[in-house]
This record gives sequence, C-alpha cells and structure tokens, in this order.
Amino acid sequence: MKMVSMLFTLHIEDYMLPCFTKKIFGVDCPGCGLQRSVAFLLKGDFAAAFEIYPAIFTIIPLMGFLLADTFFKIKHANKISITLMISSVVLILTNYILKFI
Repeated sequence: MKMVSMLFTLHIEDYMLPCFTKKIFGVDCPGCGLQRSVAFLLKGDFAAAFEIYPAIFTIIPLMGFLLADTFFKIKHANKISITLMISSVVLILTNYILKFI
C-alpha cells in the first residue's frame, strides 16, 4: 500500500503546475506551496505539509464540509462554513506575509 501511495505521489509531482506569478515577477503568490503541500499529505508527511502551506489543514475540512453540505442538511452550516473560510483566509494571508519577513 505504501509503495502504491509513493508511486502515485511521484507521478503527481511530475505534473505540478508552475506558479506564473513567481516566474513572471519573481515573487510567491498566496497559493504557492498548495500543490506541494497536498503531495506531502498524500505521502503522510503532515509536518512538511503544514510547514509549506499551513492553510491546507483548514482548506481540506472546508471542501469536505461544503461537499457534505450539498448532500445533507447540516445545522448551523452557514456559521461553520464562514468560520472555516475566515480561518483559511487568515492562515493564507499570515503565511504570505511571513514569507516576506
């Protein structure tokens, strides 16, 4: 199972999209690191995923919650989704600002 996961992530890393903002302007964009973070998550390296892109741990639950909310009626769904969205944006912006310091 581990070998299959490793082969799968090796192929994902071969097809990652380049950041055009970084190529053109030489500066990271707020989304830089998201693809590599997902690859680390698939490998099971949660610490490296957090180090590269901390918002991954709020974006994945947000996407899962929004998907579940389309199929099931969830009480207080609006408050939960707004909380997850705000925490994702705060983490993305904080990480982006810290890259420049």
